[in-house]
Amino acid sequence: MKIGTNKVVEFTYELEVDGNIVDRTTKERPLDYIHGTGSLLPKLEEAIEGMEPGCTFDVTLAPADGYGEIDPSRVIDLPKSAFEVNGEIREDLLVPGNTIPMMNSMGGVIPGVVIEVSEDSVKMDLNHQMAGKTLHFTGEVLSVR
Repeated sequence: MKIGTNKVVEFTYELEVDGNIVDRTTKERPLDYIHGTGSLLPKLEEAIEGMEPGCTFDVTLAPADGYGEIDPSRVIDLPKSAFEVNGEIREDLLVPGNTIPMMNSMGGVIPGVVIEVSEDSVKMDLNHQMAGKTLHFTGEVLSVR
């Protein structure tokens, strides 16, 4: 059976970014999803459509086809008071490079990376960690049903 809309697909993959493997699945713990429901990056889903079990893939996605380019408007300055817990500023969290869960205007949690800490404010990068990155996926289709 071939991969198509509403088919349950099970596959393995390795994701390489900047020469490093940053994510992978195995035959013992594959990824499964329903094709055509927006579960995968659209260009990855498009690249494996029509494949059958046993097919392998090697797909490279430019940033625009992955998680987008880095958006400078998503680098923001917040007052240190935004990091108060029970009346205390969590200085231990405010370390450049540290990822802190932040709440967006719709109540969703997004990871923010501390870029810089000053006396009164914290510069945070709210871009997706893979924004601006070229994504290289390799893998194998295990089953389609």
